[in-house]
Amino acid sequence: MTLVDAPSLVDATRSGRVVIERFSSWFGGRQALFNVALTLLPQSVTALIGPSGCGKSTLLRSINRLNEIIPAVRHTGRVLLDDEDIYASTMDPSVLRQRVGMVFQRSNPFPKSVYENVAYGPRLHGVPIGPDLEARVEHALRRSVLWDEVKDRLRENALQLSGGQQQRLCIARALANDPEVLLLDEPTSALDPPATQRIEELLYELRRDLTIVLVTHNLQQAARVSDRTAFLLDGRLIEHADSTRLFTSPNDSRTEAFITGRFG
Repeated sequence: MTLVDAPSLVDATRSGRVVIERFSSWFGGRQALFNVALTLLPQSVTALIGPSGCGKSTLLRSINRLNEIIPAVRHTGRVLLDDEDIYASTMDPSVLRQRVGMVFQRSNPFPKSVYENVAYGPRLHGVPIGPDLEARVEHALRRSVLWDEVKDRLRENALQLSGGQQQRLCIARALANDPEVLLLDEPTSALDPPATQRIEELLYELRRDLTIVLVTHNLQQAARVSDRTAFLLDGRLIEHADSTRLFTSPNDSRTEAFITGRFG
């Protein structure tokens, strides 16, 4: 099977621009985010950094409404995806999560074949078994730089892959839905340095087509792979800037203390 491109599930006019407007979030009586305002640009990588518990993952999961599965969560403010309010009653969360894919800290492939892992999303959204589905699977695996390693193992259980391969398979599974935005929550924290490098190189390629948001505790990684970086502290956005500028001459003393290891 050879492939140049695959049929799209997403309107080609959509850009993947995300605008977060005065967004606050509560878990029961505890406020996790305070009036966050942030714009995430298409065809770029934005890193979210800050100490543990600062709200990075909460903000990330707000972009695809994943926090909603937690009881007693509420929010104020808006999150716009291509000028659509993702929290509007007209927005179907399952459609949103097709448009905004997510990869978690630890790889979580389904206990199915490599092929079935990648085909799952497109089949759920109506792509029938046949050449189009096969093309979509191959396209996603090629985009995740995994095709050459698994093209002869498509019917094997995905759990037999290495840790780094499993994580790239999870990226392929998200890419198979043809998303506009890709969210990554500490995607390399459980990987060894070579596997981490593969993921970072992959993000560099994927930024050509996607809006990518990366939560990481690794400041060197944020500096290497991101175009812009946002520093959060105690649920508040302290500073958001071009990554080179933020890491070399931050405007806020709290940002400087954090990136130089003098925080706290």
